[in-house]
Amino acid sequence: MNLLIAAATSIEIRPFLQVIKAKKRLPDIDILITGIGLTASTYSLTKQFALKKPGLVIQAGVAGCFDLSVQLGEVVMVKQETIADQSVVELQKLKTLFDLKLVPQDQYPYKKGWLINPHTTLLKQSKLKKVKGISVNQISTSKQMIQFYKETFNPVTESMEGAALHYTCLKQNIPFIQLRSISNYIGERNKKKWNMQDSIINLNNELIKLIEKIS
Repeated sequence: MNLLIAAATSIEIRPFLQVIKAKKRLPDIDILITGIGLTASTYSLTKQFALKKPGLVIQAGVAGCFDLSVQLGEVVMVKQETIADQSVVELQKLKTLFDLKLVPQDQYPYKKGWLINPHTTLLKQSKLKKVKGISVNQISTSKQMIQFYKETFNPVTESMEGAALHYTCLKQNIPFIQLRSISNYIGERNKKKWNMQDSIINLNNELIKLIEKIS
């Protein structure tokens, strides 16, 4: 099975790349650095799939977290995603494209407004916590918007690429897994309170463990 490892930046999977480089026998793994954001990720994944359709895609990256009970550096699997900022604030309530009836909430690949990973057997390959995530085009710093997102979606993670993975893979019928390591809590802009180093180390350790299980 050909495996595609996708990440927004090379920094997030640098330890994994070092391990792969040191191995004499390389498994059938391709690496894709998509770039940051939904647009860049969607384009990069679509272009890659046209060149070579993988048997499985694993997206690995750091993420912000809404849930303070989740520890910084903890790695989770995202079981469902949506694009949170395709929305409007109306009458002090966040309304999505689905709420506004602009898009049917069950229009494929959406189910009730979510991009759900249907490959439950794959998700069960790991004991990592399975969570809901949202993707945004702008990192959330507004207390009002953070509260809107919590009330509307009740997410654990926030990234800028997760929904692109789910959407593109569902449309192309390609199995996928999204791994996220918690680097910071949403709204915390003091980088001294982030834990990027441990997040990246833990992310890569879990990525390597997962690959060893499925390969």
